[in-house]
Amino acid sequence: MNTGRKIAVVTGSSKGIGKTIALAFAKSGEYRGIVVNSRKQAEAEQTAEEIISLGKSDCIAIEADMSKENDCIKLIEETTTHYGRIDVLVDNAGIQHEVPFEETSKEIWQKIIDVDLTGPFVCSREAVKHMMKNQNPKVGCIINISSVHQEIPKPFYVAYAAAKAGIKMMTKTMALELARYNIRVNAVAPGAIETEMNRELKVDEAELRNVLRRIPLERIGTTQEVANVVEFLASDKGSYVTGSIYFVDGGMTLYPAFGPSLEAA
Repeated sequence: MNTGRKIAVVTGSSKGIGKTIALAFAKSGEYRGIVVNSRKQAEAEQTAEEIISLGKSDCIAIEADMSKENDCIKLIEETTTHYGRIDVLVDNAGIQHEVPFEETSKEIWQKIIDVDLTGPFVCSREAVKHMMKNQNPKVGCIINISSVHQEIPKPFYVAYAAAKAGIKMMTKTMALELARYNIRVNAVAPGAIETEMNRELKVDEAELRNVLRRIPLERIGTTQEVANVVEFLASDKGSYVTGSIYFVDGGMTLYPAFGPSLEAA
């Protein structure tokens, strides 16, 4: 087994983007241990088994609900108890819910804010306490998974868009404050990615065409393409990058609706 020094935690890593990130870390050979997380222990353990089978990293699965502060604290504490440190945290867990603004209940609003914004805050806060103790070398890297909807309004998803906009400024503020401890903080903002969260694009051809009109590269992205950017930011190759937002969106944030793609349509 590889004896690399880094320990990474990836929240919401039993499926989709989070799982691909955890597997990318494992394949890189740079990690001694990887912690995968889900609200369902069995699903997290399946991912952990895949990682261990690669033979390059140890892996443990920890059940935790990112909407609950105590669960976020437990996730970080169990990580440091098991591995002795934490070097990389990827705040990936997220949920969304389609509902008209006027029908958005406080319960729906609060649940999405808790998972998508407060969870990353609490996990990062707890991880930083341990990263500040890391020695020889002193390492700390936090990557928040945001969305193009931190910039592009998303009707019927007001809580989700608000949470992702919050992630943007939280990332930049953390980066500025924590730079003195050599803790880097960045965000990766995916666009339309082939995941369970975007499953409607697989069955609704009209909606798919509508989305593709707004993507200059004219295709849906893959989870691996998101993971590639996260892996770079977490590695020593990204050692001089902090406070940045990396869009992995095929150019969606270039607003092509005002450009030649719409004219061609």
